[in-house]
Amino acid sequence: MSGDLRDRVAIVTGGGRGIGRAIALGYARAGAEVLITAARNRDEAEAVADESRSLAGRVEAMQADVLAPDDIERLVERALTLKGRIDVLVNNAARGMRFVNERFMSEARPFWEADPDAWRMVMDTNTIGVFLVTRAVVPHMLAAGRGSIVNVTINEQTMVRRGFSPYGPSKAALEAMTEVWAQELEGTGVVINLLLPGGATATGMVPDDAPDRVELLSPEIVVPGAVHLALTNSSGQRIVGTEWPA
Repeated sequence: MSGDLRDRVAIVTGGGRGIGRAIALGYARAGAEVLITAARNRDEAEAVADESRSLAGRVEAMQADVLAPDDIERLVERALTLKGRIDVLVNNAARGMRFVNERFMSEARPFWEADPDAWRMVMDTNTIGVFLVTRAVVPHMLAAGRGSIVNVTINEQTMVRRGFSPYGPSKAALEAMTEVWAQELEGTGVVINLLLPGGATATGMVPDDAPDRVELLSPEIVVPGAVHLALTNSSGQRIVGTEWPA
């Protein structure tokens, strides 16, 4: 990993575990001040903050739900107190298929058997949650004339994989949102891009008894690409961890 993020402030949603944790610690190693959120498990997020104490930057944890406007307001206000601006936003917080079907990796179920409330929770978190947080952060980036938004997504094959709705379709919607927002942000100094690991990853979303558990990627595979996207000046990038140069 290369890149200097000293004097940068980053928000990483869902930073208590998996990909969010890896990015938060990667940013702190590069010197950034990082604010992470956890909707449910504050202890996990606090553990990440503790891990960062020997690093060039630091991680601070907050309990915040990306669907709760009051939580988002507190998150943005806290980030602004660090250095008066927000340089990077990583939209990583997401709900996976386990909320719809605990055995989704081995027993695909048709959409008509899904619980509507679980379906709605996944779609809302993975799309509306991203919209709400980004909507709150972008005006501050526009005022500064710069900023980088990183939306964490998945392989295109997974988006349309049998038994993977609504998780797959929610990420397809996220990619469409990213492309639309890139057009709307053009010329502002604020850029928006996509980041994905490149395969099933050890994030906690995959059940322990999944048949291909041993083949899971390490969440750290996204870190070099995440640092690159924190520093980039251009939109339209879709960085795949397994394909990114070492």
